[in-house]
Amino acid sequence: MSIDNLKAGLPEYAKDLKLNIGTLLRSTELTEQQLWGTLLASAAATRSETVFSEISEDAKTHLSNEAFNAALAAASIMAMNNVAYRAKGWLGSDYAQVKMGLRMNVIANPGVEKVDFELWSLAVSAINGCEHCTIAHEKTVRSEGLTKEQVFEAVKIAATIQGVAQVVEIEAAR
Repeated sequence: MSIDNLKAGLPEYAKDLKLNIGTLLRSTELTEQQLWGTLLASAAATRSETVFSEISEDAKTHLSNEAFNAALAAASIMAMNNVAYRAKGWLGSDYAQVKMGLRMNVIANPGVEKVDFELWSLAVSAINGCEHCTIAHEKTVRSEGLTKEQVFEAVKIAATIQGVAQVVEIEAAR
């Protein structure tokens, strides 16, 4: 498994991340598609070539082509939306009624269950630090029936994968 390569490459100071990956991979909170889609979308959001490459290799064995592409679509569309919505918030109330005007068709037709795509979008938004999008996607997945525990499982995956990516980049620079 390629995630095993990531774990094996983590130094002693990142032992907690290694343990967290193992725990998250054994999680029963999420479906297999939700788990692996969250891992893949989060890996894409970290912008670490190594982390993305290792996780995507494993994700291919757990996700259909449609789900694989939808996870990447979630990472892509949130990369755009997170910047736009954060900036709109920073600019203040004068911009509250300004139309976003960006194409986001994939959100309406992602190729997988809406709840899964929204969960992946939530994880990416957490990595990208967009409060508005994180809250909006949380509201959607909760209305679609996910529990607080399932939502936070996706957040923990995003946090751990971001931490792993940081360590990978630190070690590459050393």
